[in-house]
Amino acid sequence: MVSPFSGNTGRLPRLGLCLITDRRVCPPDELPGRVAAAVDGGVDIVQLRDKEMPGAALLELAEQLREVGAGRALLLINERADVAVAARADGVQLGEAALPTGAVRAIMGDAAVIGRSVHSVSGACEAAESGADFLLVGTMFASNSHPGEEPSGPDLLSRIASAGVAIPMLGIGGITEYNAGQVMAAGASGVAVITSVLAHDDPCAAAQRLKNSMADAVAPKSVAERVANISRRV
Repeated sequence: MVSPFSGNTGRLPRLGLCLITDRRVCPPDELPGRVAAAVDGGVDIVQLRDKEMPGAALLELAEQLREVGAGRALLLINERADVAVAARADGVQLGEAALPTGAVRAIMGDAAVIGRSVHSVSGACEAAESGADFLLVGTMFASNSHPGEEPSGPDLLSRIASAGVAIPMLGIGGITEYNAGQVMAAGASGVAVITSVLAHDDPCAAAQRLKNSMADAVAPKSVAERVANISRRV
């Protein structure tokens, strides 16, 4: 179910590690340095999300993050298409109740990368049909950022794919280096995290471990592993 309006999936990394900012985890004045370290470790999508920050300050921070990730990581602004355009960001991340994808595309142009956050199969189908380039699917596991919310689990990714949605999906919610493999195995193209990288003493090392876990989950099995699996089945 790939929308004819989705034309930027090729700009997304194959194993996308997305870092979402959160002022409760990292104050804005420390953010550029921590994001720089995370990008060094393998983060290749940075989503600037700060609903409390005034527009002018958000633009300044977006410009700093653009410089930090220049040539290495995509910069997406959460819902603020105006700030994204002014900061020359790569695109936006839209919630389920945000502006329609087509309206944002008209503001930002065809080259913008537009993601939508979804929490159900029907929401994913609608987002893909509307022209989103990728989906942020959650919640995978229990998460500090959404306390009390019942996680959908990685199975939601499998059900979305089975419904015919073919644009890239990133799992979000409680993802760590220890469970990222489950998300990738369920059909994700990548994962999005906050705490497991941004709150870490060494964001670079934390990002590296997450990226390695993702890669291990989708790496072709060795001949010995395939033979062992066949032997166990016969």
